[in-house]
Amino acid sequence: MKGITRFFNMIVVALLVASVSATKLNVPRLRLSYKDLLSTNRSSVFSGHHGQLSLTAVFLDEYRDRLFLGGKDVLYSLMLGPVSSEPKEIYWPPLPGNREDCIEKGKEQMECANFVRLLQPYNRTHLLACGTGAFQPMCAFIYVGHRGEHIFTMDPKNVENGRGKVPHDPSLPFASTFSGGELYTGLTADFLGRDSVILRSMGGRSTMRTETDEKLLHDPKFIAAHLIPDNDDRDNDKVYFFFTEKTTEAEDREGAIHTRVGRVCANDVGGQRVLVNKWSTFIKARLICSVPGPHGIDTHFNQLEDVFLLRTKDEKNPDVYAVFSTISNVFQGFAVCVYHMADIREAFNGPFAHKEGPDYRWGAYEGKVPYPRPGVCPSKITNQPGREFGSTKDFPDSVLHFARNHPLMWRPVYPALRQPVLVKTNIPYKLKQIVVDRVEAEDGQYDVMFIGTDVGTVLKVIALHSGNSLETEEVTLEELRIFKVPAPITSMEISVKRQALYIGSPAGVAQVKLHRCETYGKACAECCLARDPYCAWDGSSCARYMPNSKRRYRRQDIRHGNAVLQCMDQNLSDLDMTEDRMVYGTENNSTFLECVPRSPQATVTWLVQHNDHKEEVKLDDRVMATEQGLLFRRLFRQDEGVYICHSREHGFTQNLVRFTLEVFQGETVDELMARDNAGFSESFKDRSTGSYRVWMPCSAYSRSGSSGQIGQPRTWYKDIMQLIGPSNLPHVEEYCERMWCNDKLRRKHKSMLEKYRQAQESTRKVRSKNSGERNRMPRDVMARKE
Repeated sequence: MKGITRFFNMIVVALLVASVSATKLNVPRLRLSYKDLLSTNRSSVFSGHHGQLSLTAVFLDEYRDRLFLGGKDVLYSLMLGPVSSEPKEIYWPPLPGNREDCIEKGKEQMECANFVRLLQPYNRTHLLACGTGAFQPMCAFIYVGHRGEHIFTMDPKNVENGRGKVPHDPSLPFASTFSGGELYTGLTADFLGRDSVILRSMGGRSTMRTETDEKLLHDPKFIAAHLIPDNDDRDNDKVYFFFTEKTTEAEDREGAIHTRVGRVCANDVGGQRVLVNKWSTFIKARLICSVPGPHGIDTHFNQLEDVFLLRTKDEKNPDVYAVFSTISNVFQGFAVCVYHMADIREAFNGPFAHKEGPDYRWGAYEGKVPYPRPGVCPSKITNQPGREFGSTKDFPDSVLHFARNHPLMWRPVYPALRQPVLVKTNIPYKLKQIVVDRVEAEDGQYDVMFIGTDVGTVLKVIALHSGNSLETEEVTLEELRIFKVPAPITSMEISVKRQALYIGSPAGVAQVKLHRCETYGKACAECCLARDPYCAWDGSSCARYMPNSKRRYRRQDIRHGNAVLQCMDQNLSDLDMTEDRMVYGTENNSTFLECVPRSPQATVTWLVQHNDHKEEVKLDDRVMATEQGLLFRRLFRQDEGVYICHSREHGFTQNLVRFTLEVFQGETVDELMARDNAGFSESFKDRSTGSYRVWMPCSAYSRSGSSGQIGQPRTWYKDIMQLIGPSNLPHVEEYCERMWCNDKLRRKHKSMLEKYRQAQESTRKVRSKNSGERNRMPRDVMARKE
C-alpha cells in the first residue's frame, strides 16, 4: 500500500512539474533553421574529406587556434585562425590482424574499427590520441608543431597499448582528464565491459586503480573528469569524477540510479600494506537535482547526461552545470542544476555514511574517525608536529581500512537555491550536452546556457531570478537547427575567445557563432524584446553589447524585456509592420486569415472593425483562432469587415496585419468568373468542345496578352482559391498560369504537361467505370503543380 501511495504521489508531482514548466516562458523566441544559419554566415559544417567523419572525439586547442577531431579510423586538424588552410588528415586504422580478430570474437564488423575516443594535449608539440583499435585499444603521439604552424603527422610504427585509457567498446561512456603528464580515467577497462575502474596511468608513478568492490563503484557510467585545486598548495589538488551508478541505499528500490561526484587526491600513491597501488583517498557523495513537491515528496532527476565546469577568475571555485534526466516511467523530464564547489567540499567534510543497527539501515557514522581524515591528501595542511606524512604510504592502516569500508558520504550535495535552474517535461527531444558562457550585460552578469539535443538542435537559454524569490524564469532565446539532417549532438565545446560553439555529431562538426544580434530585427523594440545579454540597441542597430565601450547610448533589458520603457524616446512607428491585405470570400465557404508573429512568445489577439467600432473577435466552433491565423469554417455575409492581427509581448503591443474581408454571394462569384473568362483569347478554348481548357502551358500565353496578372503576388492565388470554391475548380489552372508563368517555370510546365497528357489517357480508360473521376481530375493536376 505504501508503494502505491508513493507511486500516486509521484504522478501528482510529475503533473505539477509539467504544468509549472508549461507556464514558464520556455518557448524559443527565435527558431533558426540550418539554411538560416548558413545564409547569415553564422554556421559552417565540416563532415570530413569523404563526408563520413563518424565523429567520436573533439579537442579545441585555443592556444594553437586549432580544432582536432577523431572519428572512425581517421584524425583531422582544422586551423581556426585568420589565416586558414586546408584541413589535414591522418588515416589511422587498427593494427594489422586486429580487425579480423575482432570479428572472430563475435563483434559486429562496424564495431571492429579504430574509433578515436581520446584527444589530449601531451606537451607543447604533441597530442595524445587513443582509439578502440577494433576492441584492442591503442594510443599514439601526434606531432602538431608549434603555435602558428599547421603540422599534423604520426609515426604509425610508434603505437602503444591503450588499455585503461579508453574503453574497448566504442559505445561505452568514459571520462578522462590529463594533468602533469598523467592520465586520469574512469571507464570499463576490459573486453567484456565489466571491470569498472578509475585509473591513473602514464607519467613516472605506478599505475593506480580502484579496488573491485561494488561499495566503491557499482556499474558506473562516467560522464566527466576534472582536476580542481582546493587551495594554493598543489599537494591538495584533487581529481573529481562525475558519474551515475546503481545503489541500494536509504529506502531506494533495488537497482535505483544515483548521480555521484567522486574524488581522489592527485598525489595518491596507495598504501604500504593495505590498498597497495589502489586509491586510498577515494570518496564519493550524491548529487541531488530535484523539484520540491507536495508532502515533502520531490521529483528527482537521477540520470546524469552531461557536466560543464564554468571556470571563473578563482580557479578553485568553478560553477558545476549538470544536465539530468528522469528514469521514471510516469513522464519524461530533464533538468539543469548548478552546484557550487563550496557545497561539494562541505559534503566531503561532513559525516561518512554507515550501515548499522538491527535492520542494517544507512545512517551517519558517529564513531571516531581516524587521523588523518580519510579522503584528505598528504600535504602541509595535513601534517602536524610529530605527525608528518610524506605520502599516502605513510598513512596508518586504520585510515586505509576506514577509507575502504566508508567510501560514501552521508550528506548529499544540493544545487544552488535547492532547485534546478531549468526544467523541461514532455518534450519531443532529449537534452544531451551543455556549455555555458558568463556574459556581462548592462544590469549584471548572466549565464547563457547552450544545450544540445538528440535531434540536432541547440537551445540558447538564460535563467532569471526575480528579486529575493527562489523562483526562476526560464527564457529560451533561440533554437538553432545545426545540421541539415537531424543527428544527435554528442559533444560541445565553447570558445569565449572566438565567441563560437563547436558542435559535434556523427554527421560532422559545426562552428556556430554565439550570437548574431542583427537577426533580431532593425528596431529598438525588437532588440529589447530579444532579451539577449550579448545584444543591445546602440541607437541605430541591434549590435553586440561591449561592457567597456565608451558609447553611452545602449538600450538593453534582459530581466523584463520592457521595450516600451527602453525605447519610449524612439520612433516606435519604425516597428509598425502592419500590412494591409484585401481578402475575398464566398458565403458558406471557408476562409483563412494568415498571421504568424515572428516571436512564438508573443500572444495574438484578433480584433474586428465595423465602421468606427472595434471589438475582439468572438471565437466559437465556426470562427477559430489557430497558431497560423484566423479560420472561418463557414463564412457569413455579416463577417465582412476589417480584421486586425494584434500581438503582445512583455507589455509591448503592435498590429501585424490588417485584413479587409469582403464576402460575396455565390451568384456574384459566378458572374465574376464568367466575365473574366470572356476576356480570354480564343486560343485558350478547346476547339473540339468549345469550352476552356483545364490546363495550358506557359507557351500559350503572350507576355503582352496577360501582363496584368503575370507576376502578381501568390497571395492573389490564395484569394482566388477562396472565391472559386469546389464548383469552379476547372478554372484554377488558368489563373495559376496567368500568375506564375515565367521563364523558369516554363521548363517545368513542359514536363508537367506530358504527365498531364498521360494522366488524361489513363482517365479515359477508367472513366466508364467511375463517373466521379471526371470531377477529381483537375484537383489532382493542381496538387501535382503545387
